[in-house]
Parts: sequence; C-alpha cells; structure tokens
Amino acid sequence: MKLLLLSTLTGFVAGFVFSLFRLPIPAPPALAGIFGILGIYLGYQAFEWMSRYF
Repeated sequence: MKLLLLSTLTGFVAGFVFSLFRLPIPAPPALAGIFGILGIYLGYQAFEWMSRYF
C-alpha cells in the first residue's frame, strides 16, 4: 500500500510540475497510457513466469 501511495504522489507531483511550466505531459492520452502501462507490466510478469521454466 505504501508503494501505491508513493507512486501516486510522485505522479501527481510530476504532473503538477509539467503543468506549472506549461510543458506537454510526457504520456500518451489517458486511456491509451493506462493500457500501455498495463501491457508493459503484463509483459514483464509473463517473462518472469516463463523464465522459471527455461
């Protein structure tokens, strides 16, 4: 739970700073970005699972 809170806080601060300096957010559109992150995580987990058997 602590890791989730720290991750959320870090993302919030990064988003705030980018908005403060009027920079484009370094992420794809909201839904596409969420699915991209999910895909990265699932790919990582699949590799970890498969590497146990090879």
